[in-house]
Amino acid sequence: MALMKCPECELPVSDKAIACPHCGFPLDRSAVKRRKPPAKRKRLPNGFGQISEIKNRNLRKPFRAMVTVGKTELGRPIVKPLKPESYFQTYELAYEALIEYNRNPYDLDDDISVEQLYEKWSDEYFPKIADTAVRTITSAWAYCSSIKSMRAKDVRARHIKGVMEDGYRIEYRGKKKGEKIFASANTKARIKSMFNLMFDYALEYEIVPMNYARTFDLSGEIIQEKESAKQDHIPLTEKELALLWEHVDTVQFVDWILIQCYMGWRPQELATLRLDEVNLEKWYMQAGMKTDAGKQRLVPIHTRIRPLVQKNYNFAVSIGSQYLFNDKGQTHSGSWKVTYDKYRHRFDKVMAALGMDPDHRPHDPRKTFITRAKKAGVDEYALKAMVGHKIEDITESTYTVRDIEWLREDIEKIK
Repeated sequence: MALMKCPECELPVSDKAIACPHCGFPLDRSAVKRRKPPAKRKRLPNGFGQISEIKNRNLRKPFRAMVTVGKTELGRPIVKPLKPESYFQTYELAYEALIEYNRNPYDLDDDISVEQLYEKWSDEYFPKIADTAVRTITSAWAYCSSIKSMRAKDVRARHIKGVMEDGYRIEYRGKKKGEKIFASANTKARIKSMFNLMFDYALEYEIVPMNYARTFDLSGEIIQEKESAKQDHIPLTEKELALLWEHVDTVQFVDWILIQCYMGWRPQELATLRLDEVNLEKWYMQAGMKTDAGKQRLVPIHTRIRPLVQKNYNFAVSIGSQYLFNDKGQTHSGSWKVTYDKYRHRFDKVMAALGMDPDHRPHDPRKTFITRAKKAGVDEYALKAMVGHKIEDITESTYTVRDIEWLREDIEKIK
């Protein structure tokens, strides 16, 4: 061993030293190991899910993986925990699990239960359909408790028929609270339709050998019962409309019904109208759903209801809501938003408060609009355009462009 001078502090130091013991200057640079920067965490592709670290808790597996199952109206992802395992020791393990899930998200165990199958299928199917359709399926599922724990591959036609005939749910509110409610003819048909779709999904991913739900049709008794239970929509009479106008300032929610009577929106469309779909400068709305013909259609705001629309618009702005209609009676729950079910309930309250026909339903104002438009001589194709019905005539559907003023001239024929 020999001594040498440190090139930094010029003090003696061994020529074998890696660094100067006096000042720390590195002497053998090739021996100095550079510390590797921490590896960057891999980012997940859009729509693959989310990984979050649960901090401030002593967890053996602190990384939680969530899968994306849909989007909100604002485009934000809706996520649920990854199944069957959602917590992992490291970020990398959670990342690999999400990548594997998205590579084949429906590679399910062939021993999966009916309930697990419903959850998987509904997670994929519900984001693609309207809220009203989701409610139809969830209400049908409530009658299926007797076979939820069965293996899906063991379900046969007799089991599905048994649910339709003997399945029930327990009422949890109202006068019948605690009672067994058996399926009506309409509900039986919905149960059949739900199993048709759910087992189509199971067959596609080889969970079941065949779709036994499609091996039988609805019985003649169910079809006949369904037909006899059908209730026609009843347009409001001129006397009933006058009664609504008489109480528009004294009975809450009457204004919503009148707006529907003069614009023809479906109940679900009315409940979800957004402020950005309302043009108060040119007095029209552009909205709609359900069918291709009904989506984002132009409907002028009739002069008779403009003050009612303006009042609801101003109130929505004052509370920072993005929706035109907001339920003032729901402030305690923290949500102003109106849904179809809320609108139906408020509609029924108005009918009862004014002593109107109890058989009226939330779809009746739409029929009222169409009936009064026909009586007033509104052009057939203009009316179809405003209510979102398909126009078969190629001249009208393809080569005729009805602008807002053309439609306004027709809608104002309704007095």
